[in-house]
Amino acid sequence: ECQTGPEDAPISCRTLLAPDPLDPTMRRMNGSTTLLGELTPSWKGRLRRRILAWYARHARDLPWRHEPTPYRVWVSEIMLQQTQVATVRAYFSRFMAAFPTVHDLAAVEEEDVLRLWEGLGYYRRARQMHAAARLIVDRLGGHFPGDVQGLRQLPGIGRYTAGAIGSLAMGLREPILEANTLRLLCRLVGYREDPGKGAGQRLLWRTAEEILPRERVAPFNQALMELGSLVCTPAGPRCGECPVATLCMARSHALQDEIPLPKPKQTFTKLHEAAVVVRKNGLLLLRQCADGQRWAGLWDFPRFEIDARRAPRLHRELAEKVHAQTGIRIEPGERIETIRHGVTRYRITLDCYEARCLGGRLRRMATRSLRWVSPTQLGTLPLSATGRKLATLATGRSE
Repeated sequence: ECQTGPEDAPISCRTLLAPDPLDPTMRRMNGSTTLLGELTPSWKGRLRRRILAWYARHARDLPWRHEPTPYRVWVSEIMLQQTQVATVRAYFSRFMAAFPTVHDLAAVEEEDVLRLWEGLGYYRRARQMHAAARLIVDRLGGHFPGDVQGLRQLPGIGRYTAGAIGSLAMGLREPILEANTLRLLCRLVGYREDPGKGAGQRLLWRTAEEILPRERVAPFNQALMELGSLVCTPAGPRCGECPVATLCMARSHALQDEIPLPKPKQTFTKLHEAAVVVRKNGLLLLRQCADGQRWAGLWDFPRFEIDARRAPRLHRELAEKVHAQTGIRIEPGERIETIRHGVTRYRITLDCYEARCLGGRLRRMATRSLRWVSPTQLGTLPLSATGRKLATLATGRSE
C-alpha cells in the first residue's frame, strides 16, 4: 500500500520500473515490487508550471472548450469515450444545435437522440445520456449535482466523467484519469505493471490527485489530456517536443516505448450473418433492436446468424428465420452485397439479400417494434452502421 499524506507531501512508495542492478536508486520491496524515487514538491511544482505554459501555447480550439457549462462538458466527454477528437467535432456541433440545453435533450424521444448519434458507435452511451438528462430535469430541476458524488449517481457517469465535469465546468479540484492521461502518468512515474488493474488504478488516481495545482485546475486537467493526445502518443511518443521530458522516469530509462504495459491481444469471434431487405408495395420491413442485443434501440433489417451457404437450403433458412423473427413469409431473392465489419469482439461477414413479401402479419413484440417503412422514412430513423449502408444500397440513394 502506498502511504498518502497532505497534498504537498511526496508519495512515499511507488510501483515503478523493472530493476536495474547497476542503478543505485532502484530497490525491491516484498521480494517482487520494484520502487523508484518520490514525487517531491519540487518535481510537482516544475511539472505544473511547464505543463500549463505548454498548454497556453498549444491548446487546440475545440468547440466544447467554449462556454464549458456542465451540460456541454458532459456531452463532449461522453462523445469522446472510445472516439477520436476529429470525429467528435462535427457530432458535438450538430448535437448542440439540436439540443442546446439539458431540457431540450430530456424533452425528445430516445430515437431522436440515437439518430443524431448514428455513426459514433457505442450507442449505450447515448441512451444513458438521454436517461440522465430526464433524471436531471425531472428530479433535479434541470440542475447538475454540484459534487462528484452526486454526478456519479447519474446513468453513464463514472469517476472520470464526474471528475471532468467537476473540474472543467465547476472549478472543483478533482483529478481525471482517461486513456491519454493514464498513458502520460504511467510514463512520468515509470509504472510498468498493468495500469488497468486495481493496484495500478489506485496508484495512478492518487498520482493524478497529488499533482493537481491548488488553482487553475481546469486548464491543468485539459493540458494533461492535450499533452497525452498530441505528444505522449501510444506509439512513437515525441519526447523532443514534451515540456516535461526531463521529469519523465520512463524516458530517463529509455522505456517510453514499453510503458504503459500493452493490453493483452484481443481474441475475436467470427460470425456469419444474413440481413434481408423484405419489400411489400414499395415499403421495407425494419425491426428495432431489443435491449441486450447489439445496437439496442436502433433500427435494422431482419438479421440473424446463418448456417447454410447455398440454395436451396440457404433460401429455406432465410425464409424460416425471417418468419420466426417477424411473422412475415418471404420469397428470398438474390444476394445484393457482402459487408465485413467488426463489433466489439466479433468479426462479422454479413450477406445481404433481397426478398419479396408473400404474406403474414407482423408479430407482436414485447419490448421493441417491427415496422413497414417507406424509403423516405429511412432518413428519419436511427439505423445501425450496416443497416444504413444496406438502406442506401436498397433504395439507390445516398445520405
